[in-house]
Parts: sequence; structure tokens; C-alpha cells
Amino acid sequence: MHSAAAALVMALLLSQLLLLLLLLQLPAVASFVPDGRCPTKCGDVEVPYPFGIGANCSGEGQDKICNSTETGIGCDCSLGEGFNLTCNTMEGGLKKLFAGNVEVLNILLTMGQLRMLNHISSSCYYPNYSFVSRSEWILNMAGSSYRLSDLHNKFTVIGCHTLAYILDPLGGNNYQSGCVSMCENKTSHTDGSCSGDGCCQTSIPKNLKYYNVSFDYAFRNLGNWGFGECSYAVLLEAKSFQFNTSYITTNQLNNNGRVPVVIDWAIGNEPCEIAKRNLTSYVCVSAHSDCVDSSNGPGYLCNCSEGYQGNPYVSNGCQDINECNLQTNPCSDGICQNLPGNYSCHCPEGKHGDAYNGTCFPEQSQKLPLTVKVAIGGCSGVIILLLCSMCLYIVYQRRKLEEMQKKYFEQHGGHELEEKMKLEKGHNKFKIFGSKEIKKATNNFDDKNIIGSGGNGVVYKGVLENQDVVAIKKPKVINEELKKQFGAETLILSNVNHVNIVKLLGCCLEMEMPLLVYEFVPNGTLSYLIHENENQAPVSLDTRLRIAHESADALDYLHSKASPQIIHGDVKPANILLDVDNTVKVSDFGAAKLIPKGQKQFATLLQFTHGYIDPECLMTYELTYKSDVYSFGVVLLELFTGKNVINFEESEEQRSLVSTFALFENQKRVSEILDNQVKLEANMEFIQELIELIKQCLKLKGEERPTMKEVAEELYRLRTRKQHPFLVQQDAEEMESLLS
Repeated sequence: MHSAAAALVMALLLSQLLLLLLLLQLPAVASFVPDGRCPTKCGDVEVPYPFGIGANCSGEGQDKICNSTETGIGCDCSLGEGFNLTCNTMEGGLKKLFAGNVEVLNILLTMGQLRMLNHISSSCYYPNYSFVSRSEWILNMAGSSYRLSDLHNKFTVIGCHTLAYILDPLGGNNYQSGCVSMCENKTSHTDGSCSGDGCCQTSIPKNLKYYNVSFDYAFRNLGNWGFGECSYAVLLEAKSFQFNTSYITTNQLNNNGRVPVVIDWAIGNEPCEIAKRNLTSYVCVSAHSDCVDSSNGPGYLCNCSEGYQGNPYVSNGCQDINECNLQTNPCSDGICQNLPGNYSCHCPEGKHGDAYNGTCFPEQSQKLPLTVKVAIGGCSGVIILLLCSMCLYIVYQRRKLEEMQKKYFEQHGGHELEEKMKLEKGHNKFKIFGSKEIKKATNNFDDKNIIGSGGNGVVYKGVLENQDVVAIKKPKVINEELKKQFGAETLILSNVNHVNIVKLLGCCLEMEMPLLVYEFVPNGTLSYLIHENENQAPVSLDTRLRIAHESADALDYLHSKASPQIIHGDVKPANILLDVDNTVKVSDFGAAKLIPKGQKQFATLLQFTHGYIDPECLMTYELTYKSDVYSFGVVLLELFTGKNVINFEESEEQRSLVSTFALFENQKRVSEILDNQVKLEANMEFIQELIELIKQCLKLKGEERPTMKEVAEELYRLRTRKQHPFLVQQDAEEMESLLS
């Protein structure tokens, strides 16, 4: 036993010696020591390195504070561009800290955050004077180390009958979201509640660097119903905001109001694993500092190791914490001894036991033999215990996974689905997929296999074991009340059989969010054809008419011929897929059935499909068949004009494509906004009939809109007339003769 322990100790010593030799061969990196003359405070705000007041001397436009012969302060007060801050003296002699033109409230070094003051955007509507005043704030942090905190901030909208958007048109995902605030009456809203009545809040995604606020121009025409002239929108720190009902009845948030917003920051654009390789730029080189990957976008942060505190970005910035000097003795009634980065506890003389838990007892006259103590603490016992624990843990995790899969399968109505499939006796080829098969098909949901994402979920391309290519949709949300019916509902949707509707092949119920498996449509979306088809031949009028007619025919099938009848609920070009030869395949036709009802459903639609939403739905919170008709009218407008449904580069009156259509239609100039290819191939009579159809679909009142069947029939007539104008004219003349 003694020889085995000695061998183990010798092996450990040799391994430590080898590690020391390897470390000695690495190139040394000098950690940074800021100039002692660099300002470390501006007013009441502490400015710790890597931030600094004044410019880095290696760049251009050095600040007078840095490298000044008058002050004698040298270079490198900050890490460099992006960390240079400005200390301005305000009226009255008060000093304030700024990053660019935004005031900094404080710097949270260990959390990698700045708290700044963000401007409140406003839109004031004065119906008596037909006058609108707007103040919409833009915050551009592209190319910097800053990004808006998705964890601590909420996009907040205050007002009545107010629809405001937050967007990042410069980002890779072209992020757009929004929030709507309504008021039933003057007593419906309450202080502290921000759930849609007078106040609305929504989250933002990670790595958001550009922030633009915009109010919906058309939505204001609904009036303010006597609540107040102004509406407000701002991204703010959620915990520092408390809604007050006076905000919507007075204009106290106006006059350039500002509120705190949390900004995350990071070093560089690489994770720790890669950043550590570049010893000339890696900054976590101070003793007792650790590298931590940023939780919001690329880059990394430095933290002091456990048991240390201070500034990890400067030499010897992380100092040992003396746990023994804390107010609460960590050793209870034992004796505490401070160690580098840690502490130890031992019982006072004459006592024995566990000093860490305060169980020190008087020494007994009889002591245990040395051999027994060695046996109890032997290495072999520890190793055996660890191996046994590991085996038990693996078995436990496998059983836990199987139990969770069974639980999810039951929660999502798997047993009910199996019973219904038995009753159909194999007439439906609908299949229940296992989670293992789905993970293998998508390479464990690898981001490289994502082919689309939206408000209702993410779509992955997958290859099944039989080499069939499928599209696998992972929903983002599902109604808790309808979980039990999910399997049965998907079986019903699988019976939808139309040449222009994507076929639902099966589902997977063994995961927390149930998955839908569709046929794969290879030729992209209608949105791609309209807006990203620059290098291809212009889309002909015949092709546009065929796509419009096939889409309308598919929606008419869902409305009137499917059993049960289905409201699509999310009609837009991104949900109209194109197969070979641009044959239409309408997708996401189960959105109205499978996402939550009521307010949650409304919020989902608003966040991801603004521009296509039925205005009546915004007022009533109710989705109808005529809601699909309105959305399809917007699709027709987009298809035949080739313009984006929302374009923030246009003036306020023409920012919305629907508003532009209404403006030009009143001026009898709608043909001006049509696509050049449409104007080239169509005559004026055809254009007038097409415009009239779109106008009917976009009626504000749902009862005044045509049915989808009537829309499909009119598109078929226009399509036939375009292809065979002589036959159509001949039929009209024969009909006129018979009537005479």
C-alpha cells in the first residue's frame, strides 16, 4: 500500500515538472500597466481599464487629455478604439462620461456591461390640426465592441393605438420586430402592468448592434380616442422601468426624455480558444485571470479566477480575497487560514472533526491507528468510487432521457395519435419519427442545415435513412392547452392533399418542442424570386399570374375544401415555396391551428409578419378567413410591384407598400409603382382590373373583402384573358348577343 502511494506521488511530481518545463518554453507576454496619470474617474463614474478617457496614441485625432504636454499624461489610457471615452464638463461644472454622443451611467467590469442613457422616441398625433410630430432615435454600434443586451433590455411601447417597430436593416438577419399597445378604455390600464394595455414590451435577439425605432404611419389613422396625443417607444433596461398610467395621458415623456439601457461589450471577435493562440493581442494575461466567451455575440471577457477580485485586464489586477476577514467566518467555530485563492479550516488544539461544517469535538483518549487512516484515505478506494459513480451516472442519464422522451410523447398526444393511425389502417402514409432519427437527419440540428426561420419556428434540411430529403420544422412556441391534441392535429393536417400545398409527412413527439416533417421544396421562396432575382431574367407577367392563381387556389382549398377547414394565419411570400418550374407550394398552413390562440397568437403574428397583418385583427385580436384575404392582397401588391412591403428608406407616407398603394390609387397613378415587366406586357384595361382586385382584398373591414374563392376565380379569369385574349373577347361578344 505504501509503495503504491509513493509511486503515485512520484508520478505527480514528474508531471508537474514536465508542465513547468513546457511553460518555460512559451514566449512571455507582458500584461498591461496603464499610466498612473490617466484619469480613472469622470464625475461620479469610475473608468476602469480597458476603458479610458482620451484617445490611444497609435490612432489619429488624439484627445488633449492623452499625450498632452500641459497635463503630462501619456498614451494608452485605454485598450484602443471602441474603449476610448470622453469626459465632458456640462453647465454648472458637472462632469459626465460619454461614449460617442451617448451618456455613460456606469461601467460594470466583471459583467462586461455599460449602462447608458437611451433617447425615448415619440410620435405625437394632433387630429384637430392633422399634424404629426416625430422624434425617432437611431443607435448605430456596427463595427464596435458594443452590442445591445438581450438579457437585460426590453423594447417598450407606450400609448394607445400605437404600433412601433425596432429594426436592424444593417444586420445579417435584417432583424425586424414590433410591439402594439391598445387601450380599451381610460380605466383598463393599471400602474406597473405592461402587457399590451397602454404599454407593451418584447424581447430582442442576441448580437444586435443597430437600433432604429419607427412608428407605423398608417396605424395612427385609427385615432387616439381621447387618451393623449403622444406615443413613445424605446429600448430600455427592464428592471429600471415601472409603467405609470400618467404616461399615456400626459406628455411628460416628451422633451428628449432618456432612460437607462444596458450595453454588452467584449474583446475582439474570437472565442477564448482561438484568441489565446494570438499572444500579441490576447489580454487575459494577468496573473489569476481567466478567459470567458461572450454570451452575447462574438468575442471574450476576462474575469479574475475564483478566490480573486479586481481588474483582470491589468498587471496584478486580480488580488487574493482574504476569506478569513469576511464578516461571516467561513469556518464557523474552527480556525480559518487564508490561502492564495482559497482558505482552509482546522479545529483548535485539543479538538478534532470537520472544521468546515463547525463540527469540532474534544479529542478522545484513544486514537485511530495510522494504518487505518491510510486505508480510509487510500487512492485505490477513491478511484473505484469514481468509476462506480461514473457508471451509475451514465445509466441514470440514459434512463432519464428515455423517461423524458416518453413524457414528451405522452404530453404531445402520441398515444392518441397511434390509436387514430390504427383506425385509418395505413391509408395515410403519415409517420411518427423518433428523436434519434431526426437528430441524425439534421446532424444534431447543425446550424449549417437551417434553410429558413421565422416567427413560428426554424426549418432544417434533413436527409432520412432512406436518403429522402425532407424539411423539418422546429416550432418556437406551442399552446400548452393544445399539447395533448398536437399529434391528432398533425394527422388531420397530413390529410390536406392539394398539388399547391406542401405535404406534411410526419412528426416527432419525443422532444420538448414537437417537430413537423414536410416534403422538401428545392427552388426557394416567392420572396427570393421577387427581391433577390437580380442576376436572372425578369419574371414574366404569365409567371406572376400563375403563381398568384395557384396560391389563391391553395388558400381557397384550405378555407372551403379541407376537413376541417383551416385558416392559414401567416400568408406572406416567405411561406409560398416554389418547386420545379416555379410551381407553387404553400407552406405553414397549420400556423393558425398549432400556435397559441388569443393574445399570444396575435403577438407572434405581429412580431414576425408586420406589413401583412389584417388591421381588423389588430383591433379585435381575432383571426378570420378574411384575414388571409387581406394578407394575400399584400402578397399580390408585392408580386406585381416587385417592391418590399416595408421600406424604411422611403418617406413616412411611402414607408409602407399598402400606404403607398392607397396614396397612388387616390391620385389615379397606381400603374407608376407596378414592376416594369408587368407594365411592358399588360394593357391598361388589364392593369385596372388587377388594381381593383388588390383594392378589394385590402379593404379595412373584413366583411367588405371578397372570399378567397372569388379571388382565385378572378385571377383565373385574368390569367386566361392574358393567355387567350381572342377567346375571351369572343365569349364576351357571344354572351352580349344572347342577352340581346
